[in-house]
Amino acid sequence: MKKLIALLLVAFSTGAVYAADDCAARAAEKKLAGAAKNSFMKKCQADAGVLPENAACAAKAKDKKLAGAAKNSFMKKCTADAAAAK
Repeated sequence: MKKLIALLLVAFSTGAVYAADDCAARAAEKKLAGAAKNSFMKKCQADAGVLPENAACAAKAKDKKLAGAAKNSFMKKCTADAAAAK
């Protein structure tokens, strides 16, 4: 079980680096700066499941093989539930 958790953490951290780089590249393409860039980066990383609060929800959505609107709805509810639990 510990190996599985460690493997998942490595997978998410590796994915997070690539997703962050991808989001930064897309923001640069759009020539965003300041608040617009911050907003774009936050949404981009959230959509990619990079933000810590979204990592567990993204894993659950992947396990359930959700995509599109179903995934968006699940992610929204899951992150709201996680925030309420804090």
